[in-house]
Amino acid sequence: MSVEQRTSGVAVRAGSPAAWLVAVRPRTLLVAISPVLVGAALGWQRTGALDLGVSLVVLAAALLMQVVSNLQNDVGYTVRGGESTGTRTGLPRATAHGWLKVRAVRNAIILIALVSTALGLLLVLQRGWPVLAIGAASLLAALAYMGGPRPIAYTPFGELTVFVFFGLVAVMGTDWVLTDGVGATTVLASVAIGALAAAALAVNNHRDLAHDALVGRRTFAVTFGAAASHRLYTLLLLGPFALTPLMAWLSGSLLLLLPCLMLPAAWALRRDMQRCPPGVAFNEVLFRTFKMELVYAVLLASGAVLGRLWGW
Repeated sequence: MSVEQRTSGVAVRAGSPAAWLVAVRPRTLLVAISPVLVGAALGWQRTGALDLGVSLVVLAAALLMQVVSNLQNDVGYTVRGGESTGTRTGLPRATAHGWLKVRAVRNAIILIALVSTALGLLLVLQRGWPVLAIGAASLLAALAYMGGPRPIAYTPFGELTVFVFFGLVAVMGTDWVLTDGVGATTVLASVAIGALAAAALAVNNHRDLAHDALVGRRTFAVTFGAAASHRLYTLLLLGPFALTPLMAWLSGSLLLLLPCLMLPAAWALRRDMQRCPPGVAFNEVLFRTFKMELVYAVLLASGAVLGRLWGW
C-alpha cells in the first residue's frame, strides 16, 4: 500500500498529522464537550460557584478519554480484521489503510492514558478518591469498547455504554467535582445528554448494519434489526426534548426551555435518518446528530447561566 492514500477527497500521507486526525476523529469530540458544559453550567446555576481551573481540567480529561476511545476503536477494529470484507461504508480507519502503524497508535493510547491519569490525580486533590474511581471506570470503558477478549462494540450494549459514560457519569460527575453535589436538574440533564450521545452511535451502527453482521459484530442494530434501530434512534433523539420542560420546572427557570427551539430540527433529523439510503449518506446524518447534541447542550447551558444572572 502506498504511503499516500485518499479519504473524502483529501490526500493522507502515512504518519502525517492528517493521518492522526483520521484516527482521532475531531468531530466526535463534541460528545465529550457537551456533558462538561452542561454539568458546569447547571452546577453554577444551583450554587453560584465555579472554579474555572478545575473546569478546564475536567474538560481536558473528558476530551482525552474520547481520544483514547477513538484511537482504540481505530486500532482494535483493524487488528480484528473488521475491514477484511471490503463492504464497510463508514469513516476510514487510519490503521486499516496503512496511514498509521498499529504499534504507533497503541503507544499513543498509552501516552494519552497516562496524561489523563495525571489530570485525574489533580482532581483527586480537589474531591478525593471517588474521582479516581470515576476516572478509572471511564478509562476502562474507553479501552474496552474495542479492546479485550469481548469488546463492547461487538455486543448490543454500545449505545448503553455511551449513554452511561458520556451522559450520566460525565454530566453528574462534572457537577459533583465542581460543586461537591448533584442537583435534580443535573440528573435529568445527564439522561438527556447521554441519550443524544448514544443517538450518534445508533446512527453509526445502523449505517454499518450489513457489514457488522458479516464480520461478527452483534451491535443493537444487528441483533434486533433495522426497524428496532430506527425506533431506538427516535427515542434517543427526541426523548431529551420530553425531559426539557421538567428540567425547567425543577430549576425554576423558563430559560431552560431554550433547547426546545431545536425540536423541529430534531424531528427533521429523525425523518432524514429513516429516509436515508444505505451507505455513506448516513455520515451526514451522523455529523448532524453530533451537532444536535452540542447545540442542545449549549442552549441548555445558556439557559442555566442566563437564568441565574437574570433571576428568571
